[in-house]
Amino acid sequence: MRANLHHAETLTGVRNLGILAHVDAGKTTITERILYVTGATYKRGEVHAGTTVTDFDPQERDRGITIFAAAVSCVWDGHRINLIDTPGHVDFSDEVERSLRVLDGAVAVFDGVAGVEPQSESVWRQADRYGVPRIAFVNKLDRAGADLDTAVASIRARLRVTPLVVQLPIGREGGFTGVVDLVRMRALVWADGRDAFAEGPVPGSLREEALRRRRSLEEAVAELHPGALEEYYAEPEISAPTLAGALRDLTLSGEGVVVLCGAYRNRGIEPLLDAVAAYLPSPLDVPAMTGTRGETTRERPADPAGPFAGLVFKVSSTATGRLTYLRVYSGTIRRGDVVLDAGARRTERIGRILRVQADRHTEVDLASAGDIVAVAGLKEARTGATLCDPAAPLVFEPPAGTDPVVSVAVEAVRRTDGERFSAALARLAEEDPSLVVRTDAETGQTVLSGMGELHLEVAVEKIRRGYGLDVGVGRPQVAYRETVVRGVSGLTYRHVKQDGGAGQFAHVVLDVQPLESDPGGVRDGRPGAMVFTSVVTGGRVPQEYARAVEAGCRDALADGPLGGHPVTGVRVTLTDGLTHPKDSSEMAFRTAGRLGLREALRACAMVVLEPLAEVTGTVPDDMVGGVLGDLAARRGRVSGSAARAGTMVITATVPLAELFGYATRLRSRTQGRGTFTSRAVGYAPVPGTGGTPSR
Repeated sequence: MRANLHHAETLTGVRNLGILAHVDAGKTTITERILYVTGATYKRGEVHAGTTVTDFDPQERDRGITIFAAAVSCVWDGHRINLIDTPGHVDFSDEVERSLRVLDGAVAVFDGVAGVEPQSESVWRQADRYGVPRIAFVNKLDRAGADLDTAVASIRARLRVTPLVVQLPIGREGGFTGVVDLVRMRALVWADGRDAFAEGPVPGSLREEALRRRRSLEEAVAELHPGALEEYYAEPEISAPTLAGALRDLTLSGEGVVVLCGAYRNRGIEPLLDAVAAYLPSPLDVPAMTGTRGETTRERPADPAGPFAGLVFKVSSTATGRLTYLRVYSGTIRRGDVVLDAGARRTERIGRILRVQADRHTEVDLASAGDIVAVAGLKEARTGATLCDPAAPLVFEPPAGTDPVVSVAVEAVRRTDGERFSAALARLAEEDPSLVVRTDAETGQTVLSGMGELHLEVAVEKIRRGYGLDVGVGRPQVAYRETVVRGVSGLTYRHVKQDGGAGQFAHVVLDVQPLESDPGGVRDGRPGAMVFTSVVTGGRVPQEYARAVEAGCRDALADGPLGGHPVTGVRVTLTDGLTHPKDSSEMAFRTAGRLGLREALRACAMVVLEPLAEVTGTVPDDMVGGVLGDLAARRGRVSGSAARAGTMVITATVPLAELFGYATRLRSRTQGRGTFTSRAVGYAPVPGTGGTPSR
């Protein structure tokens, strides 16, 4: 009992968190500063110098961006912080998704000049889906044009949350030297050339402003928190302990978002770490993980004495072998333990257990509930797999995946490299499930599909560098979809086959309609393929045959009638059917479902869908006209613009197919001064590609 109590006390000091942001907002730099301030590293890593701990891959250092989520661990004020630095580029959003699945909290980083940028908003919505509590850090306040209030206003407007600002900057732009802590009413100042901050009273010139902002913070918290409200009316001011407790409660519930600020030159990191410890949850503060065992749902609370259960969120290959990254939700594992891969229904043996420090590892004896570790020795476990005690099997829901939107044909330049090339592609797809490898049935080419041009460039370069192979790459192609715009009712399909042996008989009647609530079948940019229901009564089609019809219908979605693209966004209803006492079978009804839906789709009015991207471009004022004309030529629709310090920020929705090569075009039109970012925003019909039945 004493051991359990001790571990519970230890778990309260664990923080599993991620750093989330738009590309170039400063995530990796903040991670490096955290490692330096906590003593995990002896010098500050710099992105521009290629000396970072978490961006250790050669491509990350060459490109100056985070590509692969990296886990690191450090200690601050008695708290163990397991931290994952996630990519900011939209092409690697699935890497963020897999990380968020295993995190308890997050720090969202925003640029002090740009505020909420497109990918900031995307990763925020990803965190919403998993209910991950967050605090916000407005970075780069030492830049020209930086303003905390403007950034906070964009957080409020674009993310639709209640920001609770707990700091007041001391100085502006290049004169930014520190912050006033509004909770404890103290000043924290970082002198030039010194790593540590000096604590002191609030400067007289800022005292009136600090008191006003402290009162505004109290009012905002009191509106949301009953305990703080009671003290707000009973006392002259809310005490620091009450205010801090209320801020923690509001962070955990998601009702408010604590906002802190800082700058590139190591300013604001210690208060950020204090806020992580004070406001973000421990494994004991989040709901117990739930999984399924057959038809029942089981919970796995964070108990080291419970049955072991963990989720694989990343697989990588290193010079020393295959590493499987694991979040342990319950129980304890040791070297040599046999665990069950519940989804695949096979057992594997745990080799070494490693505490991860990006590309460096420290071997540990065991891993318990709340830990994030890497495990060596697992040969088959894939990303999303549930590893558990063989005596207490269950399956956790894996991280949600996203369909690829861009494809290229790839091949080994030298024919003798064919086998090594196939092995390299298989390893890539194993490490990154958002990469899909297939063989084109018509051309025989190997097709690599991913989330964008950069994603595919990185994958190909990894094959070249990691495996020493020369790779030929074709032109990028986008992933089109087909959907129903006007359906059909009562389509009858009868499957009868007699070839001398046992016969096959299945009779189905199908209604096919578009998904009413979601035309095009796209939710948050993710295609929703089909909703199937059976309304057959009187036992005319038994339940097992209805399930077979559904399976057959899903088979039919692989290639649509217009161009052979996958079909999405359809509602299929089985309204009637007939069976034969001897010749009906699940196989017969699956075939009837597949062929019947194909015939129904040919009778429907269909359109081809293409993926869209929201483009946010920053261009000089005197070059806006040319950029707008170019966007119009690319079938772009401008949705907004805003002036910012001699530049114009333009937001437009553009078909993804029109964005290939756009970076080069924008640079040439703006003499190298224009930049842009993009994010997927769903699908839309391609003009002139359907609307009438295809037969």
